[in-house]
Amino acid sequence: MRIGIDARLWSESGVGRYTRNLVGELQKIDKTNEYVLFVLSKDSEEIRFKIQDSRFKIQKANIRWHTIEEQLRFPSILNKEKLDLVHFPYFSVPVFYTKPFVVTIHDLILHHFPTGQASTLPFPLYKLKLLGYKFVIAQAAARAQKIITVSFATKQEIIKKLHVDQSKIVVTYEGIDDKIKNSKSQTPNKSQNTQHKILNTKFFLYVGNAYPHKNLERLVEAFALFCYPEFISGSHRNKIPKQVRNDTGLVLVGKEDYFYKRLKEKIQKMGLEESIVFYGNATDEELVGLYKNALALVMPSVMEGFGLPVLEAMANTCLVLAADIPALREICADAAIYFDPFAVTDIAKKMREVCFNDVNYFSKNINTGVERAKMFSWEKMAKETLAIYESSISV
Repeated sequence: MRIGIDARLWSESGVGRYTRNLVGELQKIDKTNEYVLFVLSKDSEEIRFKIQDSRFKIQKANIRWHTIEEQLRFPSILNKEKLDLVHFPYFSVPVFYTKPFVVTIHDLILHHFPTGQASTLPFPLYKLKLLGYKFVIAQAAARAQKIITVSFATKQEIIKKLHVDQSKIVVTYEGIDDKIKNSKSQTPNKSQNTQHKILNTKFFLYVGNAYPHKNLERLVEAFALFCYPEFISGSHRNKIPKQVRNDTGLVLVGKEDYFYKRLKEKIQKMGLEESIVFYGNATDEELVGLYKNALALVMPSVMEGFGLPVLEAMANTCLVLAADIPALREICADAAIYFDPFAVTDIAKKMREVCFNDVNYFSKNINTGVERAKMFSWEKMAKETLAIYESSISV
């Protein structure tokens, strides 16, 4: 087969990590098929250096996703390569591409939590763009030979929202990067971080973006309640004086964007800026150090497609406090401590339990998490994806 893979999001987080690992593993396991990777010019040299395999052709496609150009011009670039199948690892499939393809739908979060507040577009134009997203993803789901998704929770969402026959949807779990799984790093410090002292004491950890579905405002309110419940008195609006704060911190890892900036303003108004670290992006080595030194990873999302940070945390002997939602239940099973993501008091209660109990109290959860993390791998994901390619051609 001659298979195309849309790798334009190669250098992004999330879908980019998925694509990089898929291509890397296909190199190892598939010695039969040929591949064409469609990439942005800025990524082409890096990809060429990493691939160095004659069966993988690098084809530049300088077309941004979510654009009119993607819809009108990208199909002709794909057609020139005479492909048997194309894999779009992201829902943004050109409506006018008519050849066989499979698509990975990671989640349907935008169906529930639009991010219009962060858009630079006027609100009517943003609403039009959101309608465009829903049309494109519905078309992709309807026309795909197969739909790949990353959890059974998301599979149920796709069936419900996109009205797709369940036999067309295949779940392939994500994995853990070797650098994160096998690193021996023990040091969480980031030299340029002005609040590095928190990293040398007790701290809770969050890894990810600050989009609305991530529920970080409630996490911050819960942390304030955890720090001094009597002073907060349930209002979450009073500024906490320095003399009543405890010595536990909260570290937020993620690229600064509109939502993180807004969260910073909230934290400053509450007087918690000395107790909460905005770490920014972290290297894989830094991330491992943070996981290994944190009291627990806190994942307060009200919706997830998969939840990669919980998997990485479990692999690095980090206790997981997770929102009681289907995707996180599916990934963590009985390894995590669960809370109601809509109840600030419940999140704070679970944080207190972790902070005021000996680490051995949660050793069963941690050990279960380590063993559970071994069930997930990018190699397994790639093998299952290759089988999907083969079955799609025979459809």
